[in-house]
Amino acid sequence: MLDVGSGPGAACLPLLPRATGVTAVDVDERMLGMLAERVAARGVDASCVHGPWPQVAPQTPAADLVTCHHVLYNVRDVRPFVTELTRHARRLVVIEITVTHPLTSLNKLWLDFHGLRRPDGPSADDLLAILSAMGLRPESCRWCRPATPEYASFAELIDVTRRRLCLPRDRAPEVAEALIRADVDPASPQDLGSSGREVVTAWWSGEAQN
Repeated sequence: MLDVGSGPGAACLPLLPRATGVTAVDVDERMLGMLAERVAARGVDASCVHGPWPQVAPQTPAADLVTCHHVLYNVRDVRPFVTELTRHARRLVVIEITVTHPLTSLNKLWLDFHGLRRPDGPSADDLLAILSAMGLRPESCRWCRPATPEYASFAELIDVTRRRLCLPRDRAPEVAEALIRADVDPASPQDLGSSGREVVTAWWSGEAQN
C-alpha cells in the first residue's frame, strides 16, 4: 500500500495485517521516522518518501491500495494531487476527511474575539463534486468517529485554540471561558469539532498498470 500524507501511520497501521509492504509519503521527516519504526516492529517492509505530494510522485512507486487520511483540506490544488493518487493505485484509492473542514468549528470564536465571519466550507460534498467532475465516479459513506479526549490537559487545548485564533498568551483565560461556554469538558478535553465529527470515506478505482 501507499499512504500519502501518512503522518505517524494512522491510516496504514490498522491495515498492516493485510499488507505485504508500505510506502509512506510525508513532508515531516520526524513523522516518517516514527511510522517506519512502528511498521518495522510489526514485521512489514516499509519505505519512506520525504516531500510534498504530488511533487514527489515521480519517485514514488505504485501500489495496489493508495490511502490519504485527513489531508485533502490542506491541499491547495486538488486536481493534480488526486490525479497522482489515482495514477499510483493499481486497484483502489481510499480517502477520508471530515464532512466539513475541522476549523469551521472555531467560526463563532473568530466572530466573538475578532469580529470576523469565517467561511463555512470547504466540505466533503465539495470534494466529491470535484472527484465526479474529474470523471472518477467515487463511492462514499458517512460515519461518526467515537468522541475521545485528544489533549493531555485542558490547558493544552486552551493553548492550541488560542494560537489557532491568533491571540496572545494573556488572552488564555478568555479562551478557557469561551471553550467552557462551547460545552468543552475540562476533564475530557477534545478538539472543537474533530472528535466525534461526522466523517466521509470515499473510494474510487486506480489507473496504475504496474
